[in-house]
Amino acid sequence: MRIATTIFLTDETVTPVRLARELEQRGFAGLYLPEHTHIPVSRRTPYPAGGELPREYGRTLDPFVALGQAAAVTERITLGTGITLVAQHDPVGLAKQVATLDHLSGGRFTLGVGYGWNVEEAADHGVEWSTRRELARDRLALMRALWSAEPTAYEGEYGSVQASFAYPKPVRGPRGPVVGPRTLIGGGAGPKLFAAIAEHADGWLPIGGRGLTESVPKLRAVWEEAGRDPKGLHVVPYAVLPDPGKLAHYADLGIEEVVLQLPPAAEPEVLRVLDGYAAYL
Repeated sequence: MRIATTIFLTDETVTPVRLARELEQRGFAGLYLPEHTHIPVSRRTPYPAGGELPREYGRTLDPFVALGQAAAVTERITLGTGITLVAQHDPVGLAKQVATLDHLSGGRFTLGVGYGWNVEEAADHGVEWSTRRELARDRLALMRALWSAEPTAYEGEYGSVQASFAYPKPVRGPRGPVVGPRTLIGGGAGPKLFAAIAEHADGWLPIGGRGLTESVPKLRAVWEEAGRDPKGLHVVPYAVLPDPGKLAHYADLGIEEVVLQLPPAAEPEVLRVLDGYAAYL
């Protein structure tokens, strides 16, 4: 099983360069970073985990800039977003960012996609909350048009692009309906999410990794009904606090990669946790 990591990198934590080097040297498989452009102080939207919103949410580094630094000092580890709030981006610009990072890293990038939870943050980006999933789907389709091998136009409900020259291209070739880097969708298990994964992604980022005994077979059924290759589905439990029994259970479910949560801390504390996680490598 590949053991990757995620962390809220901020202006107060270990740097992307130091962390990426340590992960590669220690044999970890990858680094995934979350995204929040800002956190409005009104805090009308409750924190999904309950209680006060942790300090790091309002201090996160831009994941693409941070992963670009990580790519420059590594050769092996995968680099991903966990997750990119696609609805909050201009899709033409985001397509360029993603393709550039994937190209410069030699195809090591994974685009983790999510729909968000903070209504106020999304509103400042002009996102209508009730249609954010449809908006994200539309923007991903536009991005796939720009990533296509030949100039391809796209006309959607929320945006369009002319047939264009758009380079660099992501390294991976098409996989069924998916064009671009490995694409995983985060979110809670359910018919809408699983349909979206089967339609335009390579797999699922289930946060915390609970309930997979029931949900993974359901996702596999939807995936195969959509005509997707059964061997092509990636299920990657995300932000997991590990123990041997949990990882063995994932392996029994056919899961080949897990993303462990690191603390949003300075270098000494992060390295101490990595020392503990080394037992799972």
